[in-house]
Amino acid sequence: MSTNTSVAGSGTVSNAASNASGTILLGRVLLSVIFVLSGFGKLTAIAGTAGYFGSMGLPMPTVTAIAVGLIELLGGLAILIGFQTRITAWVLAVFTVATALVAHTGWADQMQMISFMKNLAIAGGFLVLASSGAGAYSVDAKRG
Repeated sequence: MSTNTSVAGSGTVSNAASNASGTILLGRVLLSVIFVLSGFGKLTAIAGTAGYFGSMGLPMPTVTAIAVGLIELLGGLAILIGFQTRITAWVLAVFTVATALVAHTGWADQMQMISFMKNLAIAGGFLVLASSGAGAYSVDAKRG
């Protein structure tokens, strides 16, 4: 039985580090999917998104729809490929909590409570990612 261990400067990656990087990659994929799809959906239906945002009383609904769509799409893609991961994870964590506070506070409706809690859980995942970094399978690792 062979155990692959990491030796400083040897370039050998331990099994544990490889498993952790694979798990982080899977986490990045799962976190990014909702943002990539939601951002794309908003940007390809600006009028409908702006109408919805306007009905919620958000300021400058068209500008807000474009900004939100871009944050979701570009942030989701950055997390997916592991680019500027720590910064992007912080931005999306704050964005996700803000979204929960703006759009999901009608807690008398169980679906709103579930959406609020989902957003908090997603923000928690982003905070873990902000702390851990993108792992070996990322643009960040290739640049560093």
